Amino acid sequence: MKQIIIFLLLIIVAIIGYGKYSQYKRYNSPEVNYVSDKKIDETYHNKELLYNYYEAIEDLNSYVMLQWSANNIDVRTPKDDDEETKFAVDNFAKKLAKVKYYEAILGNSLHLKENGLTNEEIKFLEEKGMDLESYTKKLKNSKIKNLYNSNLKLYNGSKNAIIYEVQKELKKKGHKIKIDGVYRIETLNAIKKFEEENNLLVDGLLDELTVELMFQ
Repeated sequence: MKQIIIFLLLIIVAIIGYGKYSQYKRYNSPEVNYVSDKKIDETYHNKELLYNYYEAIEDLNSYVMLQWSANNIDVRTPKDDDEETKFAVDNFAKKLAKVKYYEAILGNSLHLKENGLTNEEIKFLEEKGMDLESYTKKLKNSKIKNLYNSNLKLYNGSKNAIIYEVQKELKKKGHKIKIDGVYRIETLNAIKKFEEENNLLVDGLLDELTVELMFQ
């Protein structure tokens, strides 16, 4: 009789222990909070987007904890493939994608600032849909095109800045040419070749259309 009582007590203790463990497990999901490995721009020009990023992380963490505690589903590493689990995992993926989207914007902004850009310049790039390389190239080409003067007179041996830039651009495009800023026969021929390849008037002289197309 005594052994039976002890056995029943052990069963009761086991049941209580399991209940306590289940309760603990339910409300103590391991590493539930999302931790990013990305560095972000915490002084981003759009404060609303920055707020939305942190809000999206809180929403993600709350959802993970809710599914764990209420439905016993670990949406990060699900063990089942029933419809309820699939639905929960799909929602988790959408919430995580939203966080990653904000991180991509804020991470890129930080990268641009590390390259010397200001909030105003970054905002301009985003509005124009340009990356740093395209923006830098556009600025450079704009300065080069400003060197062009419609009254420019070219003759053999003449030297100026626009010829130097034209020679550099022609060489990048595969033309064998000396870069010295001096207008000689080889420069004339290279310009002619460029004009021919781009269906322009082939005369070897620089005009506004040739310069615009060369540095677009």
